[in-house]
Amino acid sequence: MQQQYSNDEIDLVELARALWRQKAVILGVAATITVIAVLYALLATPYYQTRSMLRPVPSSGLDQLNETGIYKMTPEEALSRVAGALSSYENRLDFYRTRQDLFEGIESQDRSLEQAFAKFNDEAFAMLYPDAKKAEPHAYVGLSLTYPKGVDGASIVNSFVSYALEKERKNIALDLQSLIANRLASLDMQIAAGRASYQASTEAKIATLEEKAELTRAELRDELAALRAELKTRRLNRIQELEEAIAIADSLGIRTPTTPSAMTDSRTAGQVIRTEVFNQEMPLYFMGTDALKAEQQALQQRTSDDFVEPRIAEIQKDLVLLEHNREVELLKKREGDLYLEKLAEWRQEAARLKGITLDTERLQLVRIDQPALQPLSPIKPKKLMIVALGVVLGLMLGVFAALVRVMVKAQSRTER
Repeated sequence: MQQQYSNDEIDLVELARALWRQKAVILGVAATITVIAVLYALLATPYYQTRSMLRPVPSSGLDQLNETGIYKMTPEEALSRVAGALSSYENRLDFYRTRQDLFEGIESQDRSLEQAFAKFNDEAFAMLYPDAKKAEPHAYVGLSLTYPKGVDGASIVNSFVSYALEKERKNIALDLQSLIANRLASLDMQIAAGRASYQASTEAKIATLEEKAELTRAELRDELAALRAELKTRRLNRIQELEEAIAIADSLGIRTPTTPSAMTDSRTAGQVIRTEVFNQEMPLYFMGTDALKAEQQALQQRTSDDFVEPRIAEIQKDLVLLEHNREVELLKKREGDLYLEKLAEWRQEAARLKGITLDTERLQLVRIDQPALQPLSPIKPKKLMIVALGVVLGLMLGVFAALVRVMVKAQSRTER
């Protein structure tokens, strides 16, 4: 057991001597791996990285848009909208199709244009946002591009940012025009509704006025007929009363007007002045037959009693005035929309909306805090690190190869 344990132990000194004897193998493998690493570092396509940083504009940059009164946008909303445009694959693909001169270095013969760009988009573009965990005080949006040598990455980023901004300006202008068209259509509907409401209310008012006038005329005609009937009845009653008084006066022999005292003292001579005070109305027959017959004849020859009652003249005047309702006539003569209550306000709003113009060249959605620049050095391959890794890996593989050779030789001696 002691002999077997001794055979399984590794003599480090002997191992070191064996590896030293295999130093040529170790150095050869290490040199080979190092040369391969150096060649890779020198021949590998260098990749560069550039980026552009965008920040919110001051509120004054969006005054032109916000002053329209129908489209409101804060600087943060504008930045978010631009970020959406920059991250949109559709916008990137459209930009690639329109500016293929900037992407000459990424074409592939075994892929279509869309496939080549899809691969490039996945590997090259990256959006930069503030780290929510760090709670950075200022909002920003960035676009990073990693590209191989031979591609003008700075021009791609700057051109694409300009393309996205211009497209968003046009989209905002289209949105604004759509809102203006919708508001104008809404105003047209309000004017049409106001016109219909006004016409209906005017017709209802005319009908009410005409009905009221007709009712007043009917009441006046009824009152006039009643008054005439009353006057006729009163006239007939007066004639009948006069006939009775004439009969009484004939029987008493009274032909001229007299009084009771005059009849009793008809023989009194001389000049006498009488003053009679009655607390009752004197009977009609004291007027005498001559006066009574004259009044009776006049009443019988009368053709109209209208002059007796002043109210009849007033009724006839009112009937004449009601023949022409001037308010109704003026309402019927109204034309156009001038009498609509809110017409001036609606037309003013429509004129304001039609006068809105958006100068997209002056519209600032974001502030380009850092445009993309040509980098001075590539981000990969990192030559020093690759060479260092090559040296380390070469030494490791060389030692491993030397160990294998030592073990093989030791096994051969054991078998002998």
